[in-house]
Amino acid sequence: MKLLQSMAISASALTAERLRMDLIASNIANINTTRTEDGGPYRRKVAVFEEVLQKNMQGQVEGAGVRVVAIKEDPSPFQMKYDPTHPDANEEGYVAMPNVNIVKEMVDLIATTRAYEANVTVLNASKNMAVQALKIGS
Repeated sequence: MKLLQSMAISASALTAERLRMDLIASNIANINTTRTEDGGPYRRKVAVFEEVLQKNMQGQVEGAGVRVVAIKEDPSPFQMKYDPTHPDANEEGYVAMPNVNIVKEMVDLIATTRAYEANVTVLNASKNMAVQALKIGS
């Protein structure tokens, strides 16, 4: 039973990390978007994770995975860039650029990729253990 539970935990983490990767890709794709449907520049988005808890047979609370509970916008200020020829420039010639920092996004992407790879490794190890257990019985 614990083997299937470990697979479910890894699967939930894979789902959460995949969403996080999608958000990072969206942030990078919109690094120069100065006008959105809301009227202002694109605002960086981040995923908020939460541990999933459940009670076991003994009534103890234990971890059962992770889930995304919210996608929030980063409240950090927009970057002001001087470009008086830009159609979205203000009276002083400054354009409000998205609050996306490419270095920060790449670091987050590397961390997310590593977490994703670690969970794939756990899933594969659990699968191999199940196969080996079935071979013992035959």
